[in-house]
Amino acid sequence: MNLDLLRSFFAIVEQGSLNKAADRLRVSQSTLTRQMQALEQDVGGPLLERSPGGVVLTATGHALLDATKPLLVKFDAVLADVRQRARGQSAELRIGYLMSAAADYLNPALAALRKTHPEVKVKMRDLSPGEQIAALRAGEIDVALIGYAGTFLEKEFYVKTLATLPVLVAMAEDNPLAKLAAVTPSDLRKAVFVGAAEADMPGHNQWVTRLCKRAGFRARFVQDADSLTHSLSLTVTEGAVSLQPDYANKTKVPGVAFRPLRDASATCPLMVAWPRGKVSAPVRTLLAALPAKKA
Repeated sequence: MNLDLLRSFFAIVEQGSLNKAADRLRVSQSTLTRQMQALEQDVGGPLLERSPGGVVLTATGHALLDATKPLLVKFDAVLADVRQRARGQSAELRIGYLMSAAADYLNPALAALRKTHPEVKVKMRDLSPGEQIAALRAGEIDVALIGYAGTFLEKEFYVKTLATLPVLVAMAEDNPLAKLAAVTPSDLRKAVFVGAAEADMPGHNQWVTRLCKRAGFRARFVQDADSLTHSLSLTVTEGAVSLQPDYANKTKVPGVAFRPLRDASATCPLMVAWPRGKVSAPVRTLLAALPAKKA
């Protein structure tokens, strides 16, 4: 349905008169009459009836007004927001993030953002890497603080590596490997690994598999976890190990120990991703304030 016809229809209803609506819209009354005839043809019945006081709605007209006006109001609001974003202007910043990495990386940048853009409303969403990718593609977030999965986004979005992080081996406290000060890949030859669901942690299992292959053995996975907390819990209940970036040790799970993985080639990137196109001032401020750290 033509939105211009609907807008003309709403103007007539608000003014209660074709003449007044035509003046408001700066069109001739005959033009407005033709528009209403076209709208009635689309609907399949009369929408307005003439009365001594002007025009009144038919039952069909009432139904059309009640059903479509809220939709048009919402459409106009969405369109205004999209136009603002296209101009690099927005009063809202939607951020997807990994809770375990927020304290060291995101919180300082948010403090800087509040100083320079106090008017910006920040909406935070604690999402898995897979959920962040889906939200970026759907236009539901403006910035994603993401781990290894960010490498899959480099062709679709702007991506920046904030840190190249060492890897930790998570295990139960009574695991014999916990007695070591550090773990080498060859120490993991007999271990079973907690994997990660591809939908939540794209590429994680392949990354673990490649690391083990370089050490000369095949990785064996006991179960795929759907979150970091779940993964750490499985190291205790399944007697397995889990490979995680070093910020994971901020997530405290009873009975879990962390040991560094002694392998110079075993690193995990922490990345930030954002949509291509014109970047709003709040996003630029946030990106500039994100601390870059190298292991």
